Amino acid sequence: MKWQGVIPAITTCFKSGSQIDHAFMAHHCQWLIENGCTGVVALGSLGEGATLGFDEKVTILHTCVNALKGKAPVAAAISSLTTAESVALAKAGHAAGCEGLMVLPPYVYKGDWREMKAHVAAVFEATPLSCMLYNNPIAYGTDFLPEHIQELAAEYKNFHSVKESSADVRRVSAIRALIGERLAILVGVDDAILEAIGIGAVGWIAGLANALPRESVDLFHYGLEGKSSEAFELYRWFLPLLRLDTVPKFVQLIKLVQEELGVGNADVRPPKLRLTGKELEHARNLIAQAIRTRPKNASTELRQAAR
Repeated sequence: MKWQGVIPAITTCFKSGSQIDHAFMAHHCQWLIENGCTGVVALGSLGEGATLGFDEKVTILHTCVNALKGKAPVAAAISSLTTAESVALAKAGHAAGCEGLMVLPPYVYKGDWREMKAHVAAVFEATPLSCMLYNNPIAYGTDFLPEHIQELAAEYKNFHSVKESSADVRRVSAIRALIGERLAILVGVDDAILEAIGIGAVGWIAGLANALPRESVDLFHYGLEGKSSEAFELYRWFLPLLRLDTVPKFVQLIKLVQEELGVGNADVRPPKLRLTGKELEHARNLIAQAIRTRPKNASTELRQAAR
């Protein structure tokens, strides 16, 4: 597992009756890699992992691994209500052929550092797979501080990366100041990617890449290569969409972008519901404006791939 580049946190596609559309998900994984992404993460927050049963999660991992057939790695997002279930899912991901694990704190329970360390350590120890720690205090109420990350890095050899989603890019430099290049630091907040690259992030667990992989890859590489003019111009166009990743209904919004671009649908699994009324109208207007002003370098290629 190479924790670098643009790695979409893929959405879970549903069809009538809230059933998983495995055929679309397989095609979607392939399309993302064809457009420059370096891997995929399945079952995360954007993948509505909290609404999926254990067996459904395992089946999705098999679908993604079989679709990519070694062309790019699949990482499994690991979270549940209990440590035991997280460990079981990590082992199932390993058996399914995943090459990495993105390890989240447990749903609902907001423990202290001693408890959270024990939880993530149990997952790290469950398999030999490369592990990424997902820090998102905004969403989960659990904050893995740079000092905590340093402690874990000293103890667990298969702990290789951090997905930093605190929305504070200073965390990237704080982690690097403590442990240098020991861990690959990736960003998980779409509208902070350029800022984070500037201080050492080497990858992006991306949301809008589900609908716009080529633009996401171009933006990432412009930032990485120091092409500030090109990066800013693309970022300025992309920011209204990237900010959809930072609000409570980010799943509905990103799936709506996919639907409007013809690369998926906006169906979600309850308790989430599709957008309606003024909320839907505002989102569609924003997306329509982005489509009208979309950079020309990738639009035709992406539309053809979507068909």
